[in-house]
Amino acid sequence: MRYPPLDSSQTGEILSDDLFYAFVDLIYRQTGIRFDKESRFVLQRRLVHRMRALGLPSLERYYYHLLYHPDREREMDQLIDLVTTHETYFFREKRQLRCFVEEIVPLLVQERRAEPARVLRIWSAGCSTGEEPYSIAMLLRGLPVLTGWQLFIFASDISSRALQVARQGIYGSGSFRDMEPEYEAYVRQYFEPTPDGRLRIRDEIRQMVLFGRVNLLDSSSLALYGWLDVIFCRNVLIYFDTEAKKRAIQNFYERLRPGGFLLLGHSESLLGLDSRFQLVHFRNDMVYRK
Repeated sequence: MRYPPLDSSQTGEILSDDLFYAFVDLIYRQTGIRFDKESRFVLQRRLVHRMRALGLPSLERYYYHLLYHPDREREMDQLIDLVTTHETYFFREKRQLRCFVEEIVPLLVQERRAEPARVLRIWSAGCSTGEEPYSIAMLLRGLPVLTGWQLFIFASDISSRALQVARQGIYGSGSFRDMEPEYEAYVRQYFEPTPDGRLRIRDEIRQMVLFGRVNLLDSSSLALYGWLDVIFCRNVLIYFDTEAKKRAIQNFYERLRPGGFLLLGHSESLLGLDSRFQLVHFRNDMVYRK
């Protein structure tokens, strides 16, 4: 295909100021993640990796490829996989999980016991490779208080590669690090070994989670989830700038039912971002409620 004329001063792996900010804006529009000047060389290395993989002569050509090439959406997926963080593991932040299972879920069941439809809808937003939503599914499966209730667990990420791993449900030892003894029984019950020494989650848990690729800043795509009772978005907003955080939180607010809960990472807060949520103090943790 034909590209705009190439500036001869921008050949090879050179990343000029203008081109750096062009990539930054492009990635931001797609993910909500904004690279700062201190991350310039980290971004450059990742861009060069994709440039070389495509056999392109310069980063400028690669930028045009992302804009105009017929296969640009697939390539954008590849780039997103490189620039997003997939740090996660099973049963992370145990106090919050205890709060969810022992306090939030029973409270929701009690408050809605008079409603004709006994349905609980949970969304793991920014689920990475699936450890979080599968943890939720294991904790809720067979929970006595949910007897007679229909459970929906949605999970989303911006990275197609992370979602592929999540759907396969096969994990190495790193996904089980910092495992508390109280959760080891779930691993024995709901995982089976693979020939290469990893663990595969059993179908009874894998089938409880519906995975999808979603941009947290795109309100139209979130409408597919309908009303939600609980949203987990832990250790995701820390990678967003203030504007993107506010947009994501607005989308969460719109999707939550009145009285629904928003669970953030312990290093995250709505302070200065949104005043409509109530900070609720439970025995095990503090969480936000609409």
